[in-house]
Amino acid sequence: MKAILTVVGQDKVGIVAEVSRFLAEQDINILDISQTILEGHFTMMMAVQVPEQSDLQLISAKLAELGQILKVEINLRNEEVYRAMHQL
Repeated sequence: MKAILTVVGQDKVGIVAEVSRFLAEQDINILDISQTILEGHFTMMMAVQVPEQSDLQLISAKLAELGQILKVEINLRNEEVYRAMHQL
């Protein structure tokens, strides 16, 4: 399934590397990526392909834990849910 991953927080070395490493370990493919730094705040959005058999809630929880370690907020949402949220 396609999903959207967002990362927001104070910029520091290693955010992209750690998030990408985690995704690779979960066999999640990065389809597209956009990132920028706004006045010292790191923002990144990824379109990813999550294997169908994966537990999206479990992956989201692990990403939240990684976010705590990196001191950033990481969210993963099914692309369909993300689209519905933005159509309101």
